[in-house]
Amino acid sequence: MFLGVDGGGTKTAFALVDGQGAVLARAEEGSTYYPEVGLDGASAALARGCAALFAASGTQPGDVAFAFLGLPAYGEDRAAQPQLDALPRAVLGHGRYLCGNDMVCSWAGSLGCRDGISVIGGTGSMAYGELAGRQARAGGWGELFSDEGSAHWIARAGLALFSRMADGRAPRGPLYEVVRRRLALQEDLDLCGIVYGEMQGERSRVATLARLVSEAAALGDPQACAIVDAAALELAGMVDAVRGALGAAQDSALAVSYTGGLFGADGPLRAPFARALAARAHPYRLAPPLLAPVLGAALYAARSAGSPLGAAALARLASAH
Repeated sequence: MFLGVDGGGTKTAFALVDGQGAVLARAEEGSTYYPEVGLDGASAALARGCAALFAASGTQPGDVAFAFLGLPAYGEDRAAQPQLDALPRAVLGHGRYLCGNDMVCSWAGSLGCRDGISVIGGTGSMAYGELAGRQARAGGWGELFSDEGSAHWIARAGLALFSRMADGRAPRGPLYEVVRRRLALQEDLDLCGIVYGEMQGERSRVATLARLVSEAAALGDPQACAIVDAAALELAGMVDAVRGALGAAQDSALAVSYTGGLFGADGPLRAPFARALAARAHPYRLAPPLLAPVLGAALYAARSAGSPLGAAALARLASAH
């Protein structure tokens, strides 16, 4: 039995999978983004999620052959890493686990642990790929100066555009009325009270405002559309950067897939990203994700334990997804 945990800036998913590819139980908890919720907050979320998972499946932590926990911002703070590595032991009571960045969950799920590159377009953003045993990532340096193309990045760009529309630095398009209506602003400056006051500038809460940009773009706002197109270009640039780091042959059509809310059924990036990727200098094969990231985490746990799931088990997982 393999445990997969896909941490995130907004929510954390948990899954138990057996060696035949059956999903025994799933659970969901809040953020494990420790720069925002703290190490104690991340630990508590892991404990609650695992407890719910074991209760639902009628199993015990000792039944887990191996676990993989993909945690947001893992590997990006040397001082915090030993503490992050120790968190699962307190929950599982054993050391049959591996921690890594949540980008690995997205890659393993979307491509089934096969060579290629996966892009994350959620609260944050990054690209990660593997090729012939080599690994590389691009982006994902945090919301302060990176996470280009993410929901937080789109939201910030949208808020900046609203401010320019409000005080006359940019022509007013549909975004102006969308923001006023959706956030029930009586005055334009009330936005500051919502973002800095109610939301306290929190990364995950600000990121939810990306939906306002998506709505305005769907209404034909050219400035909102430009933000969405710019986000797609940023993510395509990350794919190229990972490709270069992996040393892929110039004429090799690498597999590319994606995960994250921005690529969901109601997300704005599927078509713009496909266009941006098709316009790159090197060839790619874009495909929808095979599995959800949390199932990718369980798949990666099995591989890490030296017991990779076979084709039949992978097909069973895919049908469940």
